Amino acid sequence: MPVTGEDRKMEFGDLLKVIGEFGRFQKLLVFLLCIPNSLTPFHMFGQVFIVTEVPHYCNTSWIRRFDLNLTKEQELNLTIPRKPDGSLEECCMFTPVQGSLQSLQLNSTEKCRDGWVYPDERPPSLLTEFNLVCERKNLNSISQSFLMAGVLVGALVFGPLSDRIGSRNMILFTLLLMGSFGVGAGFAPNLYVYIALRFIVGSAFAGFSISVAALSSEWVGASYRPLAMIITHCCNAMGQMALAGLAYGIRNWRLYQIVGSAPALCLFFYIWILPSSARWLLTRGKIEEAKKTIRRAASINKRSAPEELLNQLAPEKKAKPGNILDLFRKAHLRKLILIMAWVWFVDSLVYYGVSLHVADFGLDIYMTQLVFGAVEIPARASCIFLLQWMGRKKCQAGWLLLAGVICLIIPAIPKTIPVAVTVLAVIGKASLGASFSTTYVFSAEVFPTVIRQTSLGLCSMSSRIGGILAPLVGLLDEIHPAIPMVLLGGMALAGGILCFFLPETRNKDLQDDTTVSPSSQLSEKPVHSGVENGPAEEKSGNRIAETTSTYF
Repeated sequence: MPVTGEDRKMEFGDLLKVIGEFGRFQKLLVFLLCIPNSLTPFHMFGQVFIVTEVPHYCNTSWIRRFDLNLTKEQELNLTIPRKPDGSLEECCMFTPVQGSLQSLQLNSTEKCRDGWVYPDERPPSLLTEFNLVCERKNLNSISQSFLMAGVLVGALVFGPLSDRIGSRNMILFTLLLMGSFGVGAGFAPNLYVYIALRFIVGSAFAGFSISVAALSSEWVGASYRPLAMIITHCCNAMGQMALAGLAYGIRNWRLYQIVGSAPALCLFFYIWILPSSARWLLTRGKIEEAKKTIRRAASINKRSAPEELLNQLAPEKKAKPGNILDLFRKAHLRKLILIMAWVWFVDSLVYYGVSLHVADFGLDIYMTQLVFGAVEIPARASCIFLLQWMGRKKCQAGWLLLAGVICLIIPAIPKTIPVAVTVLAVIGKASLGASFSTTYVFSAEVFPTVIRQTSLGLCSMSSRIGGILAPLVGLLDEIHPAIPMVLLGGMALAGGILCFFLPETRNKDLQDDTTVSPSSQLSEKPVHSGVENGPAEEKSGNRIAETTSTYF
């Protein structure tokens, strides 16, 4: 005997098959997410172009008080030591004298007292304005570490917050933070204010990336989730390429910071057009608001959302909200979060670790940035097809295993064959870029809706720890040159093997409740729409009506 609609509620994934799994509404949503996603590379990689090395030496204007009418060359000969190759020492000077110049000893040196001189006539950079040279050189790395620390804190804070306020509101909020504090960094009076503002920008970036992954996955059908998310990732790679052009055209660091950050503020109109996640609204008990959003999506897709189906979406009670403790109290969720956190950690650690070992492509810094962005586009785009063909689990494992093997091969290549090392490193970077895209898709599908963004926040936090540790791994080459790559390769291989213990999520509906084990809900049977004969489309002019014969 058929089961009536009153006996069983309509699943959101089933309704998507009626209103369209990847129609005009979903394509418009992906386009809207691509625009801000292409702006984020500026915040993550932009500082590379404003702290480039420039010639410098100690400020020795003290000698001018003797009024000897010395030429500039003579002043330098009397105040700055020379290197064996004849160039000026950058971080020390001859000790100044208080009496007559005859008491000057050319064998007594000290560190720079009164700052540095930058003889090249270049627009001001972060390095020259805040003197990030010599003993202050490490402040550049500290600044970058604070940015990554901000991303880590943002993942921990904004992940759970996004679960409560929704991915749409979080995207709007973090775009405001990135734009305003990014522009503010261009007016920073000193390095410490700049670091503090960048810390907030990093936190906002974490919340933005988590919410984009959630929103883009919750509005599309199971088979289209990789396409939706990876398109946004490819736009991020295009943003990396555009960053090279921006940095090449604008050399003044303050103007560069303002121009690179301000476009995020121009997206204020998203408050009217960016949709909320209907799936999230349902889990929060906001039924009428969810129905309104679904009707809007159906209308844009030129479909109709039958009221009898919408009424079946209404739960008898509000879905039980999840929290971070659920991830560790429940065995199946504990396994998921531990494995996925390790995968995110390895992705970031190996990605940045490999990049740090590829110091020279034989190109200038702008061309190198262009190549880095270009390499990621085909790698990430290939995931659109491979994730559907091979499945999430095999792809995730395969990319990490490939990267691990390459890291283990690189130390065995003689240094006399740099081309081979470069080619292998580019392949490794491409595989890790594809692994990142696969990780976002896989993570968004494998965790329940009520704690999806909390879980992504924890995974993102793990990733940022990997990013912070990557430079420290590179320091191990002082012990033996092969240690960093062997360590990175071993970690990548371990991550690839652990992926085989995860459930496959290809063509499966998203899990909503933490009480349902992925092994039961994410079965090998494909998701059915609950429509016995499928939707019958009847064209009437330019409008398409939906009629269904539904049994539940």
